[in-house]
Amino acid sequence: MTCFVRQKDAFRAWIRADGSGDFPVAAGRYHLYVSLACPWAHRTIVVRRLKGLETAIGMTVADPIRDDEHGWAFRDVPGATRDPINGFAYLREAYLATDPSYADRVTVPVLWDTETKRIVSNSDDDIMRMFECEFDAVAGRPKLDLYPAGFRDEIDALNERLYESVNDGVYKAGFATSQEAYERAAHAVFTTLDELEERLARRRYLFGTSTVETDWRLFVTLVRFDAVYFGHFKCNLRRIIDYPNLYGYLRDLYQIDGIAQTVSFDHIKRHYYMTHESINPTRIVPIGPLQDLFTPHGREKLR
Repeated sequence: MTCFVRQKDAFRAWIRADGSGDFPVAAGRYHLYVSLACPWAHRTIVVRRLKGLETAIGMTVADPIRDDEHGWAFRDVPGATRDPINGFAYLREAYLATDPSYADRVTVPVLWDTETKRIVSNSDDDIMRMFECEFDAVAGRPKLDLYPAGFRDEIDALNERLYESVNDGVYKAGFATSQEAYERAAHAVFTTLDELEERLARRRYLFGTSTVETDWRLFVTLVRFDAVYFGHFKCNLRRIIDYPNLYGYLRDLYQIDGIAQTVSFDHIKRHYYMTHESINPTRIVPIGPLQDLFTPHGREKLR
């Protein structure tokens, strides 16, 4: 296979505020298993932080270095811990507890129900949306609306566009096994980045003066781009720092209260460079790039 195809999510139950979902909303009942290295997990970490759900929903961070045989592991290493909820050594145990016949790849994030002792969801899209819309009763910032009703069709459309060409596009380029597949994916990445650069010349965020979930879906790719996707995944026409508007936008998002604390370049770089041996067989982790995402961005002037 020359074109990378992402595995579908296996568990997609729902928690709904009105009680119509598969599980009820309750503070302290659910637990989030994540990796700081993974952009898909990072989305849920960001929304958990923005909505003020840290007290209501616990979180355990996996070792960024995946075990070759068992996958994501819980170890006492810098920035990660053992599993305090179930004592799992590996996230695979959560999958098997939910479905003993599960044999596919184990992914993060995972939202776990501590009462029924099973996975609610391993879909980052669904977990984000649940955190955004269903947990207001137990959220520290329930009025923050990351999925405003008046923009939902536009948000969904742009989400899909960014997923195909940017979020997943860097992976299609990085894991391509033919020149044709790589070039097709890499060019699509930069076509979309060029369009975003133009869009962000006229507005502070993707939909105006406030962030919505699409901004954060894009952020997790942008913040990894110069550190890993540019070199490791060969998406090297330009860096994000070479785009004045995109780079200012990245810094603007990074400087929002609490967001920098969700980013670990150490975990990001060690995960990509040390676990993708088919791409980086030496497993050498580069020392750069030097980045200062706290420099002034000036984007508050845009409307």
